[in-house]
Amino acid sequence: MKLGITTKAFLAVLLVALAVLLAMGVAGRWSFTRGFVGYMDELALQRVEDVTPKFVSAYAREGSWDFLRNNRRAWFHLTRPRGGEEDPEREKADRASRNLPLDAPPESDLTGAVFRLSLIDAEQRFVMGNPRIVAGDSVVRRPVVVEGRTVGWLLMGPFQSVSDTGARRFYDEQLHATLLVGGVAALFAVAISLWIARTLVAPIKQVAAATHRLAAGDYAERVVPSSGDEVSQLARDFNSLARALEANERMRRDFMADVSHELRTPLSVLRGELEAMEDGVRRLDGEALQSLKGEVMTLTRLVNDLNELALADLGALVYRKTPVAVGEVLAHTVGAFRDRLAGAGLGLELALAPGLRMAADEARLEQLFRNLMENTLRYTDPGGSLKIVSRRDGDDLCIDFMDSAPGVPDTLLPRLFERFFRGEASRNRATGGSGLGLAICRSIVEAHDGTITARASPLGGVWVALRFPALEP
Repeated sequence: MKLGITTKAFLAVLLVALAVLLAMGVAGRWSFTRGFVGYMDELALQRVEDVTPKFVSAYAREGSWDFLRNNRRAWFHLTRPRGGEEDPEREKADRASRNLPLDAPPESDLTGAVFRLSLIDAEQRFVMGNPRIVAGDSVVRRPVVVEGRTVGWLLMGPFQSVSDTGARRFYDEQLHATLLVGGVAALFAVAISLWIARTLVAPIKQVAAATHRLAAGDYAERVVPSSGDEVSQLARDFNSLARALEANERMRRDFMADVSHELRTPLSVLRGELEAMEDGVRRLDGEALQSLKGEVMTLTRLVNDLNELALADLGALVYRKTPVAVGEVLAHTVGAFRDRLAGAGLGLELALAPGLRMAADEARLEQLFRNLMENTLRYTDPGGSLKIVSRRDGDDLCIDFMDSAPGVPDTLLPRLFERFFRGEASRNRATGGSGLGLAICRSIVEAHDGTITARASPLGGVWVALRFPALEP
C-alpha cells in the first residue's frame, strides 16, 4: 500500500512527537531514580555520620548494648536528628559548633533514616532498629568504636527498603500522572501532526493537481499562493511556468497559422497561373514565366527565412567573427539600395562616425543592415526619408535607423521583432513581407552580444536602435 504525502508527513511529525515524549518520560524516571533517591540516600548517610557519636557516647556510658535492646524510646532518642541530646551542656556545645540558636527546634528527618537504621553488636547479633536491614551489597556499615575497640555496627539500608507503602503509592501516583499527561500530550501531538500535515501538504497537493492538469494541456490553470513560504514560492513559480507555456502555445498556434497563410498565398497564385495556362486562358510567354518565377522566389525567401530562424533557435548558425569596420559595411549595403530608395521616392541621410570597429561576422552583419533597409522600403510612404547614424557611446557601438511616417503605435513597438508580426493592420503582400525580417535581425544582433530596440522616430516613423560591444580603433 502506497502512503500519500499527507500520511507520511502526519506519521513523521507524530513519531517525532511520541519519541520526544518517550525520551522525556525515560529521562524523568532516570532523573528521579538517580537524582532524588540518590539524594535521599546521601542525606541518610550524612545522618548516620551525625548519630554515630551519640551511639559511641551511650555505649561508653552504659558499658553494653543491653540498655537499648527492645527499648524503642532510647532507640529513637539516639537516632533522631540533632537537637535531642540527653546532656543539655553537650547539646548547647553542639548547637554552638553549628551556629544554631539555643531555642531552635530539632531538625526534621524527611529521608526515613530512622526507619532504615539498625544496630548489631560486635558478634554481628541484632540489637535494635529495623530487623530487615541486614548486611548486604546495598547496606552501608559504619563501625561504633569505643576506646579503640569496635563494639558494634550501624547498618543503613537503601531508601527503597523503607519506602514500600508510601513510596509505592507515590510511585503509582506519579505513574498515573505521567500516563495521563503523556496521553494528553499524545492526543495533542496527534492533533498538531494532523494540522501540520494538512497545512503543509494541502498547498503541495494543490500544485501537484494543477501540474497534472497543466501537463494534460490546460495552460490556463493557476494556483493561488496561500502564504509567504517556500510552498507559496513554488505556486508562484508554477504560475509563471503556466503563463510561459500558455504564451508559447499561443505563439505556436499563431506561428502555424502564419506559416500556412504565407505558404498558401504564393501556392494559390502558382496554381491559378498554371490552371489558366492549362485551360488556354493565359499564354505561356515571358510575362507568365516572370510571374511564376516571382512567386517561386517568394516561396524560396520564406523557406530560407524559416530555415534560418530554426537554425538560430537550435544554435546551429555559424558565425565567423573577425574585426569589422562597421562604416564600410554600412556604406556598401546602403550603396546597393540607393537606386531602390530613389525609385521609391525616399531620401537618404548618412552620419557615420569614422573608425568604428566590432567583432562580427561580416556577411551576417550585412544581412542585418539589408533587412532593416528592406523594412524601410516596404513600409515608408513615398516622399519620406531614412536617416542612418553610427556613433560611439562609451564601450558600445551604436547604429540608428530612423525613417519617416507611417509610424507604429507605442503599444506595438515591442512586438515588431516577433515572428510574422506586421505593424500595419493589412496583410497585403504588396506592402507587407513575410514578417520574419525583423525577427532574423534580432537573432543576428543577439548572436553578436548586442541589443535591438524599437521606438518612435523623430522623423515620424520607426527608430530601430542597435547597440554592440565596440573594439578599440
